[in-house]
Amino acid sequence: MNDVAEKPEDDLRTRLHAMETKLKRMRDQRNNFSENARRAADSRNGIQEQSKELRDKIKELLDQQKEIRLIAKGHQMKRDEIQSQIRELISKKKGRKDDNKGTKSVIIQLSETVGAIERIERQIMTDGTITLKKENSLLKKLKVLISKRSELSPLVEDFNVLSIDLGDMEGSIQLLKAEADSEHKLMIDSHSHADEVWDEIKPMFEERDFMKAEGDRLHESFVLARKNADEVHASIVELLKKVNEIRDEMKAEIEEGRLLIENHNKSVRESLTTPDMDEDLANSLSAQLMEQGSLTFGGTLGGDFIEINSPKSRNKKQSRKLGTSRGRKK
Repeated sequence: MNDVAEKPEDDLRTRLHAMETKLKRMRDQRNNFSENARRAADSRNGIQEQSKELRDKIKELLDQQKEIRLIAKGHQMKRDEIQSQIRELISKKKGRKDDNKGTKSVIIQLSETVGAIERIERQIMTDGTITLKKENSLLKKLKVLISKRSELSPLVEDFNVLSIDLGDMEGSIQLLKAEADSEHKLMIDSHSHADEVWDEIKPMFEERDFMKAEGDRLHESFVLARKNADEVHASIVELLKKVNEIRDEMKAEIEEGRLLIENHNKSVRESLTTPDMDEDLANSLSAQLMEQGSLTFGGTLGGDFIEINSPKSRNKKQSRKLGTSRGRKK
């Protein structure tokens, strides 16, 4: 009988123990997933920080290379401009007609303009036969040439090219050739420098790509570990609900057993208690005596009790005692 009565509680204890064991295992599993996620996140953040530093370095070198390439491009443009001037001077020296007036180099245009200005000024200053009308015409032409010179001078300065003397064609050609060779060499040196920077950048691109792939891999590991930890945590929450339900059920059964025992003990105590041990009964009788002046026990009448305790009864007892005393004295 006792084994049968304890079986449900034992079953609950067994189930509770199994669930608590499973909870501990699941908590350990969740903590492992969380720790894996933390390590993956730390590694990912470290890789991303290194990758950012590398990208900044690559950008710095790319900007440096771009600046060097621009310098090389500037030397190339100066070289091409000077070579164009050389071709035009050679054509002039050989007496060829210039069919491409609109495509003359700025230095040739500037040299021709300066020469024309000098001739007009010399003519106005030295030729005394010039009429007023002719002089006004020359002044107007001089004004146009001066304006053109003002427009061309900044362009020549931008290209940093040499001024040439159209009166010394051969010397000007040789001077321009030397300048063109110098600009060409500067262009080649700039491109070589840019290539050296590029050689420094190339392995950085490979390292950058590796870091990016490694960062992505670590991030995926972090996401997966975090997802697994969340899933296990959700299962823990569900299992905890069942554990709490079993604990509540066990508490209810324990409370029910406690009440059953208390009621049983009370019943046993009541069955073993006699009237003279009944404290409640004694208190009740005391209260009745104080209020009514009499008590009723079994079949005894209240009047009998009063008659026994009346003054008449006491006198009879006293007279008997006196008579007896007198007899003894005789």
